[in-house]
Amino acid sequence: MNNNLPKEPPSSEVTPEPLYNNRREFIKNIALFTGTAAAVGGGLMLLNGRGRPDSPETSTLPVPAQPALPTVVAPPLTAATGQPEEAKLLPSRFDTTEPKTPYKDVTTYNNFYEFGTDKSEPAVRAHTLKPRPWAVVVEGEINKPQTIDIDTLIKWFPPEERVYRMRCVEAWSMVIPWLGFPLADFIKRVEPTSKAKYVAFTSLLDPEQMPGQKSHNLDWPYVEGLRMDEAMSPLTLLAVGLYGKTLPNQNGAAIRLVVPWKYGFKGIKSIVKIRFIAEQPPATWNITNGDEYGFYANVNPDVDHPRWSQASERRVGDFTRRATLPFNGYAEHVAGLYKGMDLRKFY
Repeated sequence: MNNNLPKEPPSSEVTPEPLYNNRREFIKNIALFTGTAAAVGGGLMLLNGRGRPDSPETSTLPVPAQPALPTVVAPPLTAATGQPEEAKLLPSRFDTTEPKTPYKDVTTYNNFYEFGTDKSEPAVRAHTLKPRPWAVVVEGEINKPQTIDIDTLIKWFPPEERVYRMRCVEAWSMVIPWLGFPLADFIKRVEPTSKAKYVAFTSLLDPEQMPGQKSHNLDWPYVEGLRMDEAMSPLTLLAVGLYGKTLPNQNGAAIRLVVPWKYGFKGIKSIVKIRFIAEQPPATWNITNGDEYGFYANVNPDVDHPRWSQASERRVGDFTRRATLPFNGYAEHVAGLYKGMDLRKFY
């Protein structure tokens, strides 16, 4: 481990400022939160001032069992018989070979503000989300506007595994084996017109299912967007599962966006609308604090957050620190999308 790497920022800096400043509201609700934790039969992960477990052991939060997805990849044919082999996960050419973050850490340590501002809250509170039935409205500058059921999407686009690095803007990271399909394949099917320059995404708005939406920390629903060429990158994924199983509620069920070269807040969860538009769409964190959270949000170790360094990151699970890579290690695939752009201005 490189001891010369910058230390983690203090807690007041790691938590995005709008939520940190509104922490009193969270404290008012702690009694309700503790009661919910007891109801699901598990102790909460103890956090220190940095919002991380006090020990490198995995969390004691219960992890509900998730069903395996019915189809992972189309099985290849054997040369000898022409019959399908046993279905199996096939490696992607984009996969990282780095060790995967343990399933329990992936599912109990994450940001999903619709269920609270602490990273342990989504795993405790997201049982209120109902990921079936689930439909996605597709509209805007396309030839085939429609409303599509999630299970129909999975039939249209059999999920494949992608083992991606995930880098949070708060300087922690994971390696996650997602199950999903390229957003580009979906885009081709709905046939955008020449007027479609951006893709805008909207999350579910339902405070009864998502109790964190009863607060005013953010403007709800959560919204995000990509430029069309970013959306068409073969790296960009619509994820419906992880670790070979259906996407857990706390990780963005029923369907979420995964853009591995960008900071994690671009990965909008629980998507209910995809709209193709001509102008740059709003994005929740860019609206909330545009001086700190840009629309592009590309991982860049040379551009610090105003309140902490982005030069290094802490890998959740083993708690080692490592240098952060430009575009989170995917520069060879995506750097060309930003040729000629000032990445300090378009952050």
